[in-house]
Amino acid sequence: MSCFSIVVTRNNGEIVLTQSPTTMAASLGEKVTITCSASSSVNYMHWYQQKSGTSPKLLIYYTSSLASGVPDRFSGSGSGTTYLLRISTMETEDAATYYCQYWSSSQSTQ
Repeated sequence: MSCFSIVVTRNNGEIVLTQSPTTMAASLGEKVTITCSASSSVNYMHWYQQKSGTSPKLLIYYTSSLASGVPDRFSGSGSGTTYLLRISTMETEDAATYYCQYWSSSQSTQ
């Protein structure tokens, strides 16, 4: 499984999102936590999963709401500058790239 950092830039400033770990190997059944740290406080974080050759799929929206059809082994939490995506029990189909995207009421576009 792998995950990468992304940078979101706005004309009125830059908020940098840094994910950790950047790459990892996980065993089946293992609990996995991915952290997304923002350089400035944001209101919410969304999480996406992308598998090779497919479009990103929404997993978690508004920090902790599970998207339709997403297994409940996925969960999200956090506030301010630190947000977490957790997989309670790693499954084979969870091997993917994971992205975080912020939402902030002080910015018109995310």
